[in-house]
Amino acid sequence: MTAPLASTFAHARAPGKINVFLKVGELMEDGYHDLATAFQAVSLYEDVRAYPAPDFSVSFSGPIDTSSLSVDGSNLAIKAARMLARKSGYRGGVRLEIEKHVPIAGGMGGGSADAAATLLACDALWGTEVPRDDLLAMAGKLGADVPFALTGGTAIGTGKGDRLSPALAKGSFSWVLAIAEFGMSTPDVYRALDEHRERHAQDIFPAVPQPTVDAEVLQALRAGDPRQLAEALHNDLQAAALHLAPGLGTILELGEQMGALAGIVSGSGPTVAFLAPDADTALELQVSLSASRLNVIRVTGPVHGARLLHD
Repeated sequence: MTAPLASTFAHARAPGKINVFLKVGELMEDGYHDLATAFQAVSLYEDVRAYPAPDFSVSFSGPIDTSSLSVDGSNLAIKAARMLARKSGYRGGVRLEIEKHVPIAGGMGGGSADAAATLLACDALWGTEVPRDDLLAMAGKLGADVPFALTGGTAIGTGKGDRLSPALAKGSFSWVLAIAEFGMSTPDVYRALDEHRERHAQDIFPAVPQPTVDAEVLQALRAGDPRQLAEALHNDLQAAALHLAPGLGTILELGEQMGALAGIVSGSGPTVAFLAPDADTALELQVSLSASRLNVIRVTGPVHGARLLHD
């Protein structure tokens, strides 16, 4: 069908995320790993504006360098738009303008947020009215982090990270993000983890096939207690990320010396997330780290997932 346009353009916003906990299962025959992760959506957003067009295109703006991003059919936002058109029978295209704020290849799910916001924006623009559950199913086919960018909040992810269940979380957590000037390839970090495990097979516990999220993490989130959560932060990929980018270790030490309760590499890195006890301390930490010539951003979480905005 050629659906009537709901408006001349549509604007959707989706958040980046921090993995407050990430366990990686053993390497499977298909080359993938099962995961157990706790996501928290944070107040750093991607904005997607969708305009009518005969074909599919994407362009980028915003405060970060987007010159490395593809703008062809391999871009995840284009894939999301094409998938929605195919599933809904819509026969037109879309021009996507994405204002990026989430670091590229930074372990915070920026590309996934683009895809999630694109699904909402195109659905509104085209008037296709696809049910939310169908949008979530499409999101899962686009990538493990895309469904969470749609739902937001705090959630537990299992399988490839795409099987989500909401996690009870009380209150708000204050984070300071140290943004690296470089990106890291997620496949490279997983490969480094597998090599690390092989090198140290005699010294570390073997990876389990199906990991689970530690109960301490769930209790800390449920209590809304940053000090309790700081004790439970964990990322199996952190050792691999530090092996590939040793300078991240210095940043972690610096943040903790300056008042963070704890620091963690987010996802596959290289973004480092510092948990602060409260908003005032987070502001002080931001100022101190900025004085050390680090690029830092103060955010809070959890926040809502992708939503439509009305300009």
